[in-house]
Amino acid sequence: MSAEAADREAATSSRPCTPPQTSWFEFLLEEALLEQHLQKPSPDPPPVQLIVQFLEQASKPSVNEQNQVQPPPDNKRNRILKLLALKVAAHLKWDLDVLEKSLSVPVLNMLLNELLCISKVPPGTKHVDVDLSSLPPTTAMAILLYNRWAIRTIVQSSFPVKQVKPGPPQLNVMSQVQQEKELTDNILKVLKEQAADSILVLEGALKLNKDLYVHTIRTLDLLAMEPGMVNGETESSTAGLKISAEEIQCQVCYDLGAIYFQQGSTNAAVHENAKEKFFKTKELIAKNGSSSLHFTIDEERLAGYCQACGVLTSSSDDASQQATPYSQIHSCMKSGNYQDLVKIFLEDNLTLSLPVQFRQSVLRELFQKAQQGNDALDEVCFKVCVCNTVCDVLQGRTIDIQFCQLFLKPSKEKIDFLLEVCSRSINLENASEALKRKMAAFLKNLCLGLEDLQLVFMISSHELFIKLLKDDERKLLVDQMRKRSPRINLCTKPVTSFYDIPASASVNIGQLEHQLILSVDPWRIRQILIELHGMTSERQFWTISNKWEVPNVYGNVILGIKDNLTRDLVYILMAKGLHCCAIKDFVHAKQLFAACLELVTEFSPKLRQVMLNEMLLLDIYTHEAGAGVSGERPPSDLISRVRGYLEMRVPDIPLRQVIAEECVAFLLNWRENEYLTMQVPLPLVQTNPYVKLGQLLAATCKELPGPKESRRTAKDLWEVVVQICSVSNQHKRGNDGRVSLIKHRESTLGIMYRSELLSFIKKLREPLVLTTILSLFVKLHNVREDIVNDIAAEHISIWPSSIPNNKSVFSSPSLLSTGRSCMLRLL
Repeated sequence: MSAEAADREAATSSRPCTPPQTSWFEFLLEEALLEQHLQKPSPDPPPVQLIVQFLEQASKPSVNEQNQVQPPPDNKRNRILKLLALKVAAHLKWDLDVLEKSLSVPVLNMLLNELLCISKVPPGTKHVDVDLSSLPPTTAMAILLYNRWAIRTIVQSSFPVKQVKPGPPQLNVMSQVQQEKELTDNILKVLKEQAADSILVLEGALKLNKDLYVHTIRTLDLLAMEPGMVNGETESSTAGLKISAEEIQCQVCYDLGAIYFQQGSTNAAVHENAKEKFFKTKELIAKNGSSSLHFTIDEERLAGYCQACGVLTSSSDDASQQATPYSQIHSCMKSGNYQDLVKIFLEDNLTLSLPVQFRQSVLRELFQKAQQGNDALDEVCFKVCVCNTVCDVLQGRTIDIQFCQLFLKPSKEKIDFLLEVCSRSINLENASEALKRKMAAFLKNLCLGLEDLQLVFMISSHELFIKLLKDDERKLLVDQMRKRSPRINLCTKPVTSFYDIPASASVNIGQLEHQLILSVDPWRIRQILIELHGMTSERQFWTISNKWEVPNVYGNVILGIKDNLTRDLVYILMAKGLHCCAIKDFVHAKQLFAACLELVTEFSPKLRQVMLNEMLLLDIYTHEAGAGVSGERPPSDLISRVRGYLEMRVPDIPLRQVIAEECVAFLLNWRENEYLTMQVPLPLVQTNPYVKLGQLLAATCKELPGPKESRRTAKDLWEVVVQICSVSNQHKRGNDGRVSLIKHRESTLGIMYRSELLSFIKKLREPLVLTTILSLFVKLHNVREDIVNDIAAEHISIWPSSIPNNKSVFSSPSLLSTGRSCMLRLL
């Protein structure tokens, strides 16, 4: 061995060896290993990773002898794995801040459901129906933990999340990410549906004036023992980690305040409830401190919540609250006193008390109002943007793209105001040299970006400029400006076609991405994408916002486009158009869809038909929200296009079910019963459930009021609706073989699900159609054997007097709720 090799070998052998990571299955083999592992200073793997590994292994599906995938078996191995996951969470003292930070929504949902199960909360029981005061302390605490997490998850889901930059595309990874996203969305949907119940549970917890206990590793071990060995210890008042009544009230008040604050965006009155809960939290923290064994309150965030609630619920008796800049700005925005608003921003440039995020949010709100047609706000937007930009300059932040856009066409008035803001934002006598250098550099770069030498002279001759720059620097700058050759401003050229737009100069990628998210101008979107693709060819810019979503049937086609720029442009134009359509901004939606149609017409007949379909749906929405409200019939061209869509037989065209649903509802609302009854092609009736339902409704309405003639079609409609409303009973057996639960499931034999039927009914507004549906559900209610009092309705005599084949139909309250929907539409 050479001397060099010997030295290398000696150095390698002298390095300390990294101990191998403990595998999850080792904890199954040695019972005491978990507690030893968790007591280490820096355990590897960390506790939260262990929870993921344990639950992932416990939830793996099995495969039987016929190679069929089966749900995870309920065997001893899986029960122990779930218990180990609960023990790790108990080691973390069930701190939701820690668990939420490291665990995904599906994993945490599974963990807390296991906690409910082991705490003996009966499955399927509504928590709102349970009296917490009558439960064992650990059981009550498990219910509180679950409902607190549910509320916190709903609030967290309302916050915008910056999407992680994707790496190289990997099909398996993308599939797993998509599956987790769909699972998370499904869980969030359920949590939001149960939000009212969770709020009631937490409100009830505030009335509990007693300490509770949360499971520890010891109590979980006791629960895992045989029932005869426990002796009721886990249900006693001394088992587990004690959580005082004051701590419970503090954390519950904070979580309730957060959900009330979030709901206040649609119901301003709820802000009062949020204010009450946050100020109660503040009182409890002042009394007991912000930290405890079980939770920690972010006092800065709580202060922000209190500040916001004080503004939104500004009461006349709170003079100190009214004096804050937040409340003054809110009052100015509400009253339209924009002159005072600019004055507040200008004064704050010296004190810098307003956070940059708040400044930006106010500017965004002003831009939105200006885009809605209030031209008077353009000047206000410019002035607030200038105040924000000077503030950014003094604090060393990058100048926002909005300032560059607003300053594309500078004028004497704009320069005057800018210089006024700069002068009033810095106190030259007390300012540091660093601040002076930042302001001088800003003014110097501003001069270099101007074409008009008169405007340059305005800046260079200003008192602030003279004080900040030396004589030599000023003269050199002016000489540079005079010698500079004139440049062409591409942004002032007339644009004649969607494809003729030039790309502007390169700016920061992050700023361009931000502008891309905000813009709804298709020409500007294309310009930004050209600039971005000119800077980097490795990014997929359609992924920068998780709010940009297109239906999967469209996404597969769009993401198959080979050219990166075209793929980004088509995806973003469609996603923004669908979003504008959803928020009823039909003007911008039409512009975005028209630009997308022009783009895809050149290379994809399939996407061209997709865009024509979406523009048809947009035209339906536009008419129904505009002229249709006053009863004006749609143009014959629109009716012809609706019929053409229903009869379209172009192969391989991705279709959205909602378009067919809206087309059928549109024809029913405008009494196109003759077409639906006589002219719809038979294959269409057999393949599209909405067309079949529309045809039966149209035929029944067409033959009214003659009872004998209409009963044939009414009988067919009756049978279809009864089939949709039918349920099947499913028995679930426990481990001991006994029937423990009967579940009612919707029948899959109907032409559509009950929720789809209700959604379709909500789109109808033609009185005769709604009266017919209402009488059908009233009759269905009356023929049930357990109903004592019949309800009267018009045209009720046309329906059969019995339910075919003794089908099990949804409960009477469900039928009445459907009837109530029809009645509300009639009113």
